[in-house]
Amino acid sequence: MAGTITEKILREHIIEGEAKAGCEVALKIDNTLTQDATGTMAYLQFEAIGIDRVKTQFSVSFVDHNTLQTDFKNADDHRFLESIAKRYGLYFSKPGNGICHQVFLERFAIPGNTLIGSDSHTPTAGGIGCFAMGAGGLDVACAMAGAPFRIKYPKIVGIHLTGRLKPWVSAKDVILEVLRLVDVKGNVGKVFEYFGEGVKTLSVPDRATITNMGTETGCTTSIFPSDEITYIFLKAQGREKDFRPLEADHDAVYDEIIEINLSQIEPMVALPHSPGSVKRVREVGPVKVDQVAIGSCTNSSLRDLKIVAKILDNKTIADNLHVFISPGSRQVVEHLIEDGDYIKLVRAGVRIMENACGACIGMGCAPASGSVSVRTFNRNFEGRSGTKDAKVYLVSPETAAATAIKGVLTDPRDLGDYPSITLPDKFIINDNMIVKPLSEEEAKKVEIVRGPNIKPLPSFEPISDTLEGNVLIKVGDNITTDHIMPAGAKILPLRSNIPEISKYVFEAVDPKFYEKARENNGGFIIGGENYGQGSSREHAALAPKYLGIKAVIVKSFARIHLANLINFGIVPLTFKNPSDYENISEGDRIVVEIGDLKGACVLKNITKGITIELEHTLSPLDAEILKAGGKLPWIKKQFQ
Repeated sequence: MAGTITEKILREHIIEGEAKAGCEVALKIDNTLTQDATGTMAYLQFEAIGIDRVKTQFSVSFVDHNTLQTDFKNADDHRFLESIAKRYGLYFSKPGNGICHQVFLERFAIPGNTLIGSDSHTPTAGGIGCFAMGAGGLDVACAMAGAPFRIKYPKIVGIHLTGRLKPWVSAKDVILEVLRLVDVKGNVGKVFEYFGEGVKTLSVPDRATITNMGTETGCTTSIFPSDEITYIFLKAQGREKDFRPLEADHDAVYDEIIEINLSQIEPMVALPHSPGSVKRVREVGPVKVDQVAIGSCTNSSLRDLKIVAKILDNKTIADNLHVFISPGSRQVVEHLIEDGDYIKLVRAGVRIMENACGACIGMGCAPASGSVSVRTFNRNFEGRSGTKDAKVYLVSPETAAATAIKGVLTDPRDLGDYPSITLPDKFIINDNMIVKPLSEEEAKKVEIVRGPNIKPLPSFEPISDTLEGNVLIKVGDNITTDHIMPAGAKILPLRSNIPEISKYVFEAVDPKFYEKARENNGGFIIGGENYGQGSSREHAALAPKYLGIKAVIVKSFARIHLANLINFGIVPLTFKNPSDYENISEGDRIVVEIGDLKGACVLKNITKGITIELEHTLSPLDAEILKAGGKLPWIKKQFQ
């Protein structure tokens, strides 16, 4: 049967449901990944399910987010995660081995497999032909226990690439062009699948940059073919046995097609404060810059850092700024050292940071007050850098390097001839920082090590048919999970302590939210379009649930956050008539009749004396999970 790459993979993995756009399907999950900021909670949830060993083909636990150790909290979490991996049969990538998405691409990703990860940029593995999706930690825990992962069968958008990128233009500019075309909302329930002769001009690291930042469009995932380019990459990693050819058939039918001629793309930049606010660098002009940051899971591959080293060779960064680089993996660093590129970066004045996510989530390297930071990262949400009034621009490694030299936002084509680089035929392979799973017999002897900051999971009760309370906050469009549950060096270490981290819910939007939630015994959140965009962090649902949030009522939801709300027993509802958003104010007393959640719901605004119709996209199973109080009590019953 003819088909797209997406259709071929999903046919092999659908356990239940109809392969029709919008219908719920249950997928068998081959692999999972977690990182430490979300992983601690995911493994507490896995323990609560009561399964003795992970049931996936393999699962990997990474430490790459909370590596800044200002006290015992992060170190305790790392120790907990390593003992969990040994006890339950996971691979464990130690701190310093690298960023989860880069390391997974190098050492684990398999074409044609399904992968979910407790990080929204898990689709990075789509660059190698893996059907990879971000998910909340509880969904990952359930998949490790052997449960299927449920999604709405997607619409498949074919992105037809023709031509070839010109000098000084790279893969980051491609995905910025995609974001310019489709923006950050309106793509829920879609898969972006790349095809066409232009695909053959892109390496696996190029493709991974595109699929990584495809997350910012709000789509389910992005995917490239597995072809001869994929084989070359896997062979260089000593993993040619994992190769599988996987391409769309010539007569494959897409629900929608977007045409992009690579040869017409120019250096692009996303302006503060949205990855979708994209213009050509030449349009924006020479903005004075205070900081340049290169790395993150989007642009920290060997290809990216070698080109930066070439550009900075025998040059010194501008006096008015400072530059830092976060390499993607230890493998990348070893190659930079071996090839002499590392010293080029150091001599140019670059600060080389740990192989970790840090700066991308405000864990170090926060910009100065009111400053401009040009970054190769994937998000520039307000305050995400660790500095609320900083202005963050997103660019390619080439544009970042040119900006570092000139001191102002610079089109890299102004530098003259484009330097050439070569990638190794065989990468340095050293997996000594990856702890392999123990045998079942050895694993049962392992004791789980818990620090004092790791608190037990809160318990949640079944939901009643009628919800009543006050509107605690009313927010606008494109509220991100960073707005709801901030990251940063102060807050991230509390991820395994729900009572403490809940004190920071909506801190950047309304510093009094925690107090209002406690005084009112919970209540409701009202929002606009694309509520919950961004990170997969389930704490943006779990902490509000702990504070007594009963329902979130908005114009539309981002996919992962919607799933997380269901998982933790917060009812996600939308206005049948979006203009009714104007008929509710903060402080209003409301009653919401949800019944069995099998049909429409009604909101009665007691304060204003009006009735508002609400709707939802819940499947019967979603309704059952919600009414049970969330996915954890529901899944425990299934396994019992």
